[in-house]
Parts: sequence; structure tokens; C-alpha cells
Amino acid sequence: MCIVCTHTIHRAQHHFGWNRDFEPALVAKSGDTIHFECLDSSGGQLGKDATLHSLANLDFDRINPVSGPVYVEGAAPGDALKVTIRRFVPSGHGWTANIPGFGLLADQFKEPALHVWSYDASSMAPALYGPGGRVPLKPFAGTIGLAPAEPGLHSVVPPRRVGGNMDIRDLSAGVTLYLPVEVEGALFSIGDTHAAQGDGEVCGTAIESQMEVEATLELVKDARLKSPRFTTTEPVTRHLDGAGYEVTTGIGPDLMTGAREALMRMIDLLGAEHGMSATDAYLLCSVCGDLRISEIVDAPNWVVSFYFPRIVFA
Repeated sequence: MCIVCTHTIHRAQHHFGWNRDFEPALVAKSGDTIHFECLDSSGGQLGKDATLHSLANLDFDRINPVSGPVYVEGAAPGDALKVTIRRFVPSGHGWTANIPGFGLLADQFKEPALHVWSYDASSMAPALYGPGGRVPLKPFAGTIGLAPAEPGLHSVVPPRRVGGNMDIRDLSAGVTLYLPVEVEGALFSIGDTHAAQGDGEVCGTAIESQMEVEATLELVKDARLKSPRFTTTEPVTRHLDGAGYEVTTGIGPDLMTGAREALMRMIDLLGAEHGMSATDAYLLCSVCGDLRISEIVDAPNWVVSFYFPRIVFA
């Protein structure tokens, strides 16, 4: 239970997409702490008993709901909204899927696939994945942002200069995020909660998991922020670092091609060393492996590396 929360946004108070004309679910003051009941990115369609049949019948009009919006009194264009993420309350279950047509290697993984996760919501112990695999958990909100100035309804899928579906793994408890305000009241919303994700979310999904989130919203007047920024107060990969990493690379004149090649080499390596199917390795890479730009100055070729944490199989 949230002792310091001023308000609660209930699970039914959600919306799809971004629109400056959405009616606020709540009017808050700067400094208020709010308890958000969030849905998972399927909007509750993929639960504990989800199957491939459930995935095949997914209603994409209900994808990626966000809880809100919150109208913050006094917020005006040119200000920034300071969002301090206080706490996540996990549900203990989630899912990862390959959705045909989506993901970094969509041209290679054309068949649907689904893994349903169960984890201890109290201890947050690593979640089991196949024989011998244990994925360290780190809850965060994949979609967190404000309404854009442009009129009309805007898709929730791409991130924007006011935030949105950024899928930044490090937007976890204790982090302070600053978002540029473009409309009166800011109209803040949050959702798409995850139990774990690798940097890149390469198959298009993480451990998608319904959670509740507590966050404090504060105004920073006349900040003139051009894009989101955030501050962390502790190491961001400590949950993965304990046993080191296996790393594969992609090298060439195009960063996207390099990213794909680094990922493909890791899928090959996981298959060779752990007997995993390519699909299982692809899903696993999405929830705990990190894409990194290692070199971008030695023209004409750049280096992209894929880091897979050895602790998963330790």
C-alpha cells in the first residue's frame, strides 16, 4: 500500500495512443505522488494461461494501453515534468512473444512464438527459462510520456520527443525522468510495464508484465527541454554483471545491419553452446541481452556488439 500517494489511477482509466484533447483521468498538483494501476502491453489479453491461439487472436487495437492522462496544474508549453519513479508492484507473471512482422529479425522469424513467465513477485528472484536458464529481473515502465502538441490521435508505438514508448530498461525505481511539456497540463501517462528487458528489445517484446507503479510528478518551469533525459542513482547493469558476458559483433558501414549481424551471431552461439532453438534464443536475447554501439568513428566501418549475460546459465 502506498502511504504517501495522493491519488490513484485505476486500471480502467487507460487510453490508446496520444492526444492533447483526451479528457484527464485526474487533475494533480505539482509534487503529488500517484499510484498507477497499469495493464501489460497486451491490455490483459495475454495472461497466465495464454497460448499461441491467444497470440493469434490478439486485438491490436488494444495494444499498449497507458494509464492516465494526468493533468498537472500549472504545466505549460516550455516547462518540463520531473517524474520520480518510486516503486513497482509486480504481478508475478508475464509473457514474451515473437509477433510476425515485428522485431529486428522479422524477416527471419516469421512464425508466432510465445513464452509465458512466472516469477516470485516478492523476492523477484530470476525467472526460469527452459532447462537451466534463469533471467535476472529489473522492473521498469516501457511507455512513459506526455501528450504532443500536434492535434489528433497519434500511435503509441513510436517514441516521440515528449517520451512515450521509449523502452528504456533503466527507467526503473529510483530514477528521475524529465519530459518536455508541449500542452497545457502536460497530460502524463504511463504503462507497458516490464519485468525484464535487454537494451534493444530485439524480438519486439520483453517480459511484458502487469504492474502497479508509484511516481511523483513535479513541474520545472521554463526548462526548455528538447527531448527526454533522466538521472540514475546507482549502477544500471548490476543484476546482470555477476558472471561476465558472451559478446558477438557485427561490423560494417551500416549500424542497423551491424546490429542484426551481432544478434544473429549470438543466436548461433546460444544454439551451439546450450542447444537452444533459434526462436528460443531470439526471445531470450530480447529479455536480457544488450545491443551496444562499440565504435562509430573509424570510417567506413562501425562496430555493434551484442552482450549476453553469462549469469543466465551460471
